[in-house]
Amino acid sequence: MSHRRTLRTPQDLLDAGLIASAQAVEPVARTYAVALTPAVVDLIDGSDPADPIARQYVPSAEELVTRPEELADPIGDAAYSPAKGLVHRYPDRVLLTPLLVCPVYCRFCFRRARVGDSEATMTEAETEAALAYVAERPQIREVILTGGDPLMLGVKRLEDLLARIRAIAHVELVRIHSRVPVSDPERITAALARLLGEGDKPVWLAVHVNHVRELSPPARAGLARLARAGVPLLSQSVLLKGVNDSVEALDDLFRALVKNRVRPYYLHHPDLAPGTSHFRPSIAEGQALMRRLRGRLTGIAQPTYVLDIPGGAGKVPVGPDYWDAEGGEVTDPQGGGHRYLPV
Repeated sequence: MSHRRTLRTPQDLLDAGLIASAQAVEPVARTYAVALTPAVVDLIDGSDPADPIARQYVPSAEELVTRPEELADPIGDAAYSPAKGLVHRYPDRVLLTPLLVCPVYCRFCFRRARVGDSEATMTEAETEAALAYVAERPQIREVILTGGDPLMLGVKRLEDLLARIRAIAHVELVRIHSRVPVSDPERITAALARLLGEGDKPVWLAVHVNHVRELSPPARAGLARLARAGVPLLSQSVLLKGVNDSVEALDDLFRALVKNRVRPYYLHHPDLAPGTSHFRPSIAEGQALMRRLRGRLTGIAQPTYVLDIPGGAGKVPVGPDYWDAEGGEVTDPQGGGHRYLPV
């Protein structure tokens, strides 16, 4: 493991040359958690004022601007939480949040009002109550570990939690959502890969990654370790203004993911989290990008462009539509129109 320190304060960022003034971002750091691992710091190009890695992780005064439509709980987790740390929004799956700490804190995070509290780790009694809820409902087939970052638990605690989930007869698979493979790749050890790859109930790992440069050589090595251990790999990305809102940036990212055995799964439109309006393109801009990717990029590298409806109504695809039901016309990837009959 690296002996270098994670940067957590405005003074740390100033000393590292990542910000020009600690005073300017101190109000941000008092409101939202800050952490940049050595692995992330190494990816930042300090000579580029528009560096897409820095934009994701380095706090800025723009975060102090909260728009009227922004919400502390933008996807409505609280309304669907039957027990501490548990969200049951869809019939066949639940979210389980064992902790609320991450190796890094993304400046656009939809849970930014909650993450960073090291005291918010679920207790044994809370974990038992959440798993009892799952065990009593045979319609639940999937348990999704989220957070915070579940891979911050450590191998032994994660092993215990996975064993308890897998022991529930009707649970068929587990999914883990994590930034660790790109933000702290040294944590992807052979022991962790073996743990995730073993057993007759698969653990799918959804890697959160937004720019091709996050797929550093150590990150790629960790992904290879997971793939060799038999862990199915997905990606989730967020469409972010100034980070990946170009067809070239998305093309590079999705091709690199597939090359590293990661299937692009979702491209999220940014949620209405407080202080994040500077990251949000319009949905129309996102649709235009997805339309340009269609045809130029292999289908296995194309994620679904989705929006989490504010308030908890659920996640829906918002990609471009190629079919005109009234006129019976379909649009090809180059923009040409074609008549298709029967309608």
